[in-house]
Amino acid sequence: MESCNCIEPQWPADELLIKYQYISDFFIALAYFSIPLELIYFVKKSAVFPYRWVLVQFGAFIVLCGATHLINLWTFTMHTRTVAIVMTTAKVFTAVVSCATALMLVHIIPDLLSVKTRELFLKNKAAELDREMGLIRTQEETGRHVRMLTHEIRSTLDRHTILKTTLVELGRTLALEECALWMPTRTGLELQLSYTLRQQNPVGYTVPIQLPVISQVFSTNHAVKISPNSPVAKLRPIAGKYVPGEVVAVRVPLLHLSNFQINDWPELSSSTKRYALMVLMLPSDSARQWHVHELELVEVVADQVAVALSHAAILEESMRARDLLMEQNVALDLARREAETAIRARNDFLAVMNHEMRTPMHAIIALASLLQETDLTPEQRLMVETILKSSSLLATLINDVLDLSRLEDGSLQLELGTFNLHSVFREVLNLVKPIVSVKKLLVTLNLAPDVPEYAIGDEKRLMQTILNVVGNAVKFSKEGSITITAFVAKSESLRDTRAPDFFPIPSDNHFYLHVQVKDSGAGISPQDIPKLFTKFAQTQSTKNSGGSGLGLAICKRFVNLMEGNIWIESDGIGKGCTAIFLVKLGIPERLNESKFPFMPKVLATHGQANFPGLKVLVMDENGVSRMVTKGLLVNLGCDVTTVSSGEECLRMVSLEHKVVLMDVCVPGKDGYEIAIRIHEKFTKRHERPLIVALTGNTEVTKDNCMRVGMDGVILKPISLDKMRGVLSDLLEHRVLFEAM
Repeated sequence: MESCNCIEPQWPADELLIKYQYISDFFIALAYFSIPLELIYFVKKSAVFPYRWVLVQFGAFIVLCGATHLINLWTFTMHTRTVAIVMTTAKVFTAVVSCATALMLVHIIPDLLSVKTRELFLKNKAAELDREMGLIRTQEETGRHVRMLTHEIRSTLDRHTILKTTLVELGRTLALEECALWMPTRTGLELQLSYTLRQQNPVGYTVPIQLPVISQVFSTNHAVKISPNSPVAKLRPIAGKYVPGEVVAVRVPLLHLSNFQINDWPELSSSTKRYALMVLMLPSDSARQWHVHELELVEVVADQVAVALSHAAILEESMRARDLLMEQNVALDLARREAETAIRARNDFLAVMNHEMRTPMHAIIALASLLQETDLTPEQRLMVETILKSSSLLATLINDVLDLSRLEDGSLQLELGTFNLHSVFREVLNLVKPIVSVKKLLVTLNLAPDVPEYAIGDEKRLMQTILNVVGNAVKFSKEGSITITAFVAKSESLRDTRAPDFFPIPSDNHFYLHVQVKDSGAGISPQDIPKLFTKFAQTQSTKNSGGSGLGLAICKRFVNLMEGNIWIESDGIGKGCTAIFLVKLGIPERLNESKFPFMPKVLATHGQANFPGLKVLVMDENGVSRMVTKGLLVNLGCDVTTVSSGEECLRMVSLEHKVVLMDVCVPGKDGYEIAIRIHEKFTKRHERPLIVALTGNTEVTKDNCMRVGMDGVILKPISLDKMRGVLSDLLEHRVLFEAM
């Protein structure tokens, strides 16, 4: 019996599968051998890879695997179909993965190599940051030094201290061997060694300013390296052989140079460049060089020195101005005190002289008026009239001087009150009527319908102004006519180009009175018109007429007080003249005549009225004045008792006395006190006499008299006619306050 083979015979190999295995093994072996080559290239190119031994092992493993597959190319045998399929599948998969790995490494290796590029980039960046940080630290250090130095030089405003501190601080901060400052001389042609750090060279050494090295430094605002052998750099004496350190120079602008007086500084013209020269030297026999930040420090310090010097100059100028202002203030204060003393002395003198002059004037006018009542020859009567006219002129001059004095020192104030405006014009006409009649002049008054009958203002000053202007027209007119026109000025006609400083402001409570006085008299030369309102200034016509040169000057000041304006118009000599003025007056709330108290203006003529048996008590310390006042009253028929003191007045006054004329400036008791004592003595009003102040002192005011119960004030001098009018108005109205 034949024996059997129990082992299944092998499946004959498929030629296609074998072919695929063969090809796969070939590519696997190729991939295995290429991968180590790529790893070797990577390790060689990469200088920072830390695990080279791992790569070596990995490479050996791959090489061995590749060798295994390479051997398989020569060891193919017959296998079963199942094993062949499995082997084929595994090898195909291995071949795919191996090839993919090899191809992937081809793309990865450049990325891995770029790690080195980034590393170098980071190293460069780090180095650049280090440099920037070093620069920042240097700048901070430079800034700190600049701030410290600036603080030092700004801590004083003395020029010498600023410059010396600058050299010392620069020498300490930059470790300099020498530092110097050259200043231009007064001529501007040389630089003078003014300050040094070590003081090795004598101050005062000069070099020409036209040297090329100096021109080079002055042409730029940067620090310039210069030769150590240049004239401005020879800052230390030569002793032996040594290698000089590097030297730089920088210009220092000299602001406000004309204010500086250090050594021999010039006063250069505005077109000349004003620079000083700062020279800085590093230590000799050293390899040290100037760094950029040090040069920048020097440039900044030069600018700071210029600013500090400018501030110092401004401070010195302001201190000089302050000292000068203080001296001027002291001088002005002294002048003011002297002026005030002079004004007080002048006012006191005028007040005393006014009183002392009015007393004898009272005697002259009173006696002349009494003499005029006697039987006189024509020649004697002419003499007496001349005395009266001259005395009246002198009294007017006294009033003008006193008014001008009070106007100039500001003590004169307007006394505002309600008055009859129409009556003021009529009374002015009454005053000038006697002179107008003698000269045979025609005087016309035209009051416009819009001029209110009553107004609020200073009646006396307005009347004085109108009377002065009309009086001038009468004085300078030998024949012809005088026209007085008054109307309320319209708003559009208030402004006058001849008075640019006059700014009238219309309102519902005020109006501007326009007064025009036109005459056909001597006229005025146009070039003399500006002089008319200057005190004591006289034109040819005023000299010929004997004017004092005060009237219009006082009128202008009165008009200014009344917020108005005054001017003169004339076509020339012999062509007449027109005086025009505007004054501001108030409008009363109710135009009720009964509301206004009696306020007499100017004493009118009362004919030949006498007062027989009227008992009058006269108190006056001056015997002459007492005698002439008694003479006036006796001539008017009065029964007069005279006393010389206040005590005697209080003893003598009785119920029989109807009028008491008293000088309030009597020795012993004050005149106001005497008036009060008389009121106390006669408690019942009908028993008390009328008390009137008869004085030559203009300081005696209406308000002071009314306060103590006086019934009137009369200012000396007094003529017979004036005394007659005083008594008539006083007895009629029980009050009489003559305008002072």
